[in-house]
Amino acid sequence: MKLISPSLLSADFGNLQRDIEMLNASDCDWFHVDVMDGIFVPNISFGQPVIKYIKKHARKPLDVHLMIMDPGRYINDFKEAGADIITVHYEACTHLDRTLHAIKDAGLQCGVVLNPGTAVSLLEDTIQLCDVALLMSVNPGFGGQKFIENTYNKCRQLRSLCDRKNPHCLIEIDGGVNTGNAPLLFEAGADVLVAGNAVFKSDNPAETIKQLKR
Repeated sequence: MKLISPSLLSADFGNLQRDIEMLNASDCDWFHVDVMDGIFVPNISFGQPVIKYIKKHARKPLDVHLMIMDPGRYINDFKEAGADIITVHYEACTHLDRTLHAIKDAGLQCGVVLNPGTAVSLLEDTIQLCDVALLMSVNPGFGGQKFIENTYNKCRQLRSLCDRKNPHCLIEIDGGVNTGNAPLLFEAGADVLVAGNAVFKSDNPAETIKQLKR
């Protein structure tokens, strides 16, 4: 499976509906929505009101990535805003098992995100609950960062863990993804690639999405 989830954090917020319609017409599969709280990560992005607007126009699932502390407090809020998939950071959840069950009980797909410095082995006891496992290939909080090469190794480790404990779990990669490293990431076992600047800063975003999928 090869899925592309363009990150709306890199879209033109002055022409957000235009960019959403472009993605609707493109070969992308999901809309990646980064929520930042200024505490877990340095930046603040957007919250439920903007997601409601995106949902109003999007014709593909909303892949909502919560880069916030204690995300379990907001599961129902983001469901009501239009999330289809919610991923939460291992590092931000005191009670990860409880949070994952809360997402599933809300009728949404759930996933765990690992920062570059967090070991894949820490998912041994929760991977069976996940629909998605997301590896950050940059340190979270800023767009346009350089891809961390160790991600290939972590992706292979995660693929082995998923094959052993939850073959249906999709592996997602977020950060510094481009047409150069996309084939290597798919080869390492990734299923879903998040691309921000690579898509929205290109001369032809729809064509770039096609190239990423190829």
